[in-house]
Amino acid sequence: MDVLETSQLAVDPERAPAGVRSLDIERIAVVATDERNHLREVDRSHQHEEIDRNHHREPVAVPFGALPSVSVVVPALNEAPNLPYVLPLIPAWVSEVILVDGGSTDGTAEVARALMPEIRIVAQTGRGKGNALRSGFASATGDIIVMLDADGSTLPTEIPAFVGVLMAGADFAKGSRFSQGGGSEDISFFRHLGNLYFVLMARLLFGGRYTDLCYGYNAFWRRHLPTLDLDADGFEVETMMNLRALQRGLRVVEVSSFEACRKFGNSRLRAVPDGLRVLRIVLRERLARQGRRWSTRRRRRSWVFQHNPPVAMPVLSDALAEPVAEPSTGIAV
Repeated sequence: MDVLETSQLAVDPERAPAGVRSLDIERIAVVATDERNHLREVDRSHQHEEIDRNHHREPVAVPFGALPSVSVVVPALNEAPNLPYVLPLIPAWVSEVILVDGGSTDGTAEVARALMPEIRIVAQTGRGKGNALRSGFASATGDIIVMLDADGSTLPTEIPAFVGVLMAGADFAKGSRFSQGGGSEDISFFRHLGNLYFVLMARLLFGGRYTDLCYGYNAFWRRHLPTLDLDADGFEVETMMNLRALQRGLRVVEVSSFEACRKFGNSRLRAVPDGLRVLRIVLRERLARQGRRWSTRRRRRSWVFQHNPPVAMPVLSDALAEPVAEPSTGIAV
């Protein structure tokens, strides 16, 4: 039985009472748990078969060393009906899943625990998506951090593509809806134009070849968190991450991604106010970049002055500066 086909009536708040919803959520949780356990058993059986086949030979070395641990951070606020379309689809080899609860009142945390008993619930301390992501990043313990939306718009089935890019040598894997192979069924024409405007502005001010700037499906090595040094609280955190990864020397690779429609509820993204916040971030990052350049130039000049002091010209004394007469001729020279 497919998880996504299990009684859609159960997760539709307009067509089912709370009792029926909670009952079917439990059924979905059982299916999801069985599926994850089945995947683990299949992996174990394959490992035992490989050992028997090779007669206890040494395992083949992994090209990139030990496999990295992966943490998935999911910010959520009243997303209980959408979680059955997200959490069960996260690959079983993910090390930890962190759900950052922004004070939900619809039982988001309870549904998350029912769907995934091993999930970690982190209470958000502030407000906004950026604040929620920073709280999740601070709690993550994996080598790789993957950002995932709780509304079903970012597909968990794309996580292997992002992790694979990082293991191939990238520092920051950036999702793009407008590169070849990507797409979106959720973005409006007005938002598409705004994103195109910001992409062109970013290319002019920061360089690079980004095709998408305002998309929040990203993955990166946790060791680069100090380099990103995030401080945004709203949706503009996605733009801040993308720009700082580019201008601070990280190896950025775009990954084609498809953005699905939100399953239930309404998006909290406001095109005009959030667009102005993104514009402010772009301009602020540009000014900060220019300030760092000026600071670097001043340090270089100071270094040159300290290590190459100006050579002092010899000063003639007054006695040497006065004309001197030859004692034999009396002619001043």
